[in-house]
Amino acid sequence: MTRIIVAIAAILLAGIGSVVSAEVPLQRQTELLHLLKHDCGSCHGMRLEGGLGPALTAQRLAPYGIDFLALTIIQGRPGTPMPPWRPFISEHEARWLAQQLKQGIRP
Repeated sequence: MTRIIVAIAAILLAGIGSVVSAEVPLQRQTELLHLLKHDCGSCHGMRLEGGLGPALTAQRLAPYGIDFLALTIIQGRPGTPMPPWRPFISEHEARWLAQQLKQGIRP
């Protein structure tokens, strides 16, 4: 019985990730990944391993939730060089980008 519950939970969780991805069109996903590499990478390092800003690796971001990361992307970090990206991406796109970072994507 426990195995069945675990299997169902895994299927549901896998489905959630694909729904989020499906809501961001493929062309926009490509644009967001370009932004991640070239704009975010200018401060966080081209491999996202740190620079002026901290590393954006899955290990470094593990303690933070997707909502927290998306809010940081949208609002920036006052008093730091991290700018708000709200003029360029939506909250939904910020959540998608945060999810990709949490999964360890490398642009």
